[in-house]
Amino acid sequence: REGLIASSVFVDIAAFIGHPFVSLLLATFLALYFLGVKKGLGKEALFKLSNDSLAPAGSIILITGAGGVLKTVMINTGIGDIIAQGMLNTSFSVLLLAYLVTVLVRIMQGSATVAMLTGAGIVAAVLPGMDLNMLEKTFIMMAIASGSIVMSHVNDSGFWLVNRILGQSVQQTLRSWTIQSSLISVTSFILVLIAYQFV
Repeated sequence: REGLIASSVFVDIAAFIGHPFVSLLLATFLALYFLGVKKGLGKEALFKLSNDSLAPAGSIILITGAGGVLKTVMINTGIGDIIAQGMLNTSFSVLLLAYLVTVLVRIMQGSATVAMLTGAGIVAAVLPGMDLNMLEKTFIMMAIASGSIVMSHVNDSGFWLVNRILGQSVQQTLRSWTIQSSLISVTSFILVLIAYQFV
């Protein structure tokens, strides 16, 4: 943690090498050398191998980054405060709100992590005006987690991971993985909703 270790040249070098961008770049260069050059691959073969390997990762990073931008836009525009004010004047269930907001974000931009962060950010604006105990807040968190795994489809990097590993077509992955993730999400939320009634 910052402040616990005295600053020095070694610490600065270690921090630089440990930065995600630098460490991933170094890992890529080492993989190219040990798994390519050292195995006797020529420039053409190495270029093709790099292109085939890095191209799918690039599209995944682009999609995830776009999801992060959407989350920031949604939070910075004050949508959380608007929803919070609307919630305080209605009897709408905060548990259902948490689930539905997270589901909408998940379907729109694909990333489960971004959906959870956005859902939590919006619901957090509602909680101060409500008298909830820690167990009730835990159930709200579980509802957000349930909503974040629904409807994994073509804008989700996990969808393409399953698609590539299993060697399926897009239609096959939609019929299997997408339906499965949606069933898990809905079932989880129903169980959370039932448990919440007994709090």
